[in-house]
Amino acid sequence: MKTTARLENAITKLYSAFHGNTLNPECCKQCAVGNILNNTDSWKHLSDNHGSLNLNYVGKVHEMMGRKFGGYSPLEILEIEATFLQHCGYSLPLRHNGVKPKNATDKEILFNGLQGVVEYLCKLDSVEIVMDYSRLFEYEKEEDLALA
Repeated sequence: MKTTARLENAITKLYSAFHGNTLNPECCKQCAVGNILNNTDSWKHLSDNHGSLNLNYVGKVHEMMGRKFGGYSPLEILEIEATFLQHCGYSLPLRHNGVKPKNATDKEILFNGLQGVVEYLCKLDSVEIVMDYSRLFEYEKEEDLALA
């Protein structure tokens, strides 16, 4: 299957974060986009609210200039993060009183978020999901480990 460099790069970083236990939806440096962008949080200045799809002034300027972050436009960056958060069970944009999972770093919750992100990334690059990327993120559930 032919993929793009940015897709391979993003999936590699998400894979490492998932298996290295450095994926956290509530941290701008350790969320999906934070990991794709080398654990930086500068992308959060593209919007006024974490999880929002609305570019603020800074985001609009970068978008109009054609600026890319990890190969993705500012709007694509916000969409990647929103997809991740929604698939993890958050209401958007993130609010202290909004809906969120009880354990944000639970492997199953993160896995659900990553499935949504990988699907979205493939769609962005017009890559058909013929290969099951979910196998990259396989993990043993805690219940399975307890029974062993």
